[in-house]
Amino acid sequence: MLIYPDIDPVAFEIGPLKIYWYGISYLCGFLGAYWLILYRAQASQSKASARESSVATAIIEHSSATWSKPQVLDLLFYIALGVIFGGRLGYVLIYEPSQFLHEPLTALAFWVRGRSFHGGLLGVLVAMWIFCRLHKRKFLEVTDFIAPVVPIGLGFGRLGNFINGELWGRVTDVPWGMVFPHAGYYPRHPSQLYEFALEGVLLWIILNIYAAKPRVTGAVSGMFLLCYGIFRFLVEYVREPDFGQGFIILDWFTMGQLLSIPMIIIGAFFLLRRAV
Repeated sequence: MLIYPDIDPVAFEIGPLKIYWYGISYLCGFLGAYWLILYRAQASQSKASARESSVATAIIEHSSATWSKPQVLDLLFYIALGVIFGGRLGYVLIYEPSQFLHEPLTALAFWVRGRSFHGGLLGVLVAMWIFCRLHKRKFLEVTDFIAPVVPIGLGFGRLGNFINGELWGRVTDVPWGMVFPHAGYYPRHPSQLYEFALEGVLLWIILNIYAAKPRVTGAVSGMFLLCYGIFRFLVEYVREPDFGQGFIILDWFTMGQLLSIPMIIIGAFFLLRRAV
């Protein structure tokens, strides 16, 4: 059994201003995604770089040939808005619908704790759809371009959950079970670290290897949806159901699994339909 490390959620203070590790994790995720996207966009402008045999260059060659730095910044701005407001709105609608009915404006309180990945994903899709309309781009080409770097944000987000001591797993007797603060005296699965490894590290590896070869439009996006949906569905077996939600079917099926099923189906549809 492991004891959860005593981590202060506040990284440092500047006068009355408190900087939290969770906020830093979000910032690192956006900065990491920005750096990689910008690198891909800049490298695509060089024919010499496009001929190199690296994985990164192979991705650039067929997915970001016409991206400029201002367009990358604009896209990330839209994505950030989608993550922040979509994640909060999705959480309230899915996990706290009664609160939304009594106080609808709470869905816009992005400074309050409580985020939903699936809500954030929908928010990002809406934001990218608006971006595509304004910049006259094809939606699936944009999602293919952004998909390989999304796991960076997911990974840092899960590390932030771990530092906050939230979204812990179910009670377990495995040797690496961990006693979390505010979660009782029994060891639990460190499900945040499982998600970091699967949704962050492994998903990043899979997508970048898969995107290294030319794919038809929508295939990379489909691979992201399929793999994330499967990983999230599996982790839900050891993750404690969200507070106030519990199991929605019998004693094992959770809301996270229910929301992951459409991702798996849509992802598989894109891969099969486009004959990858």
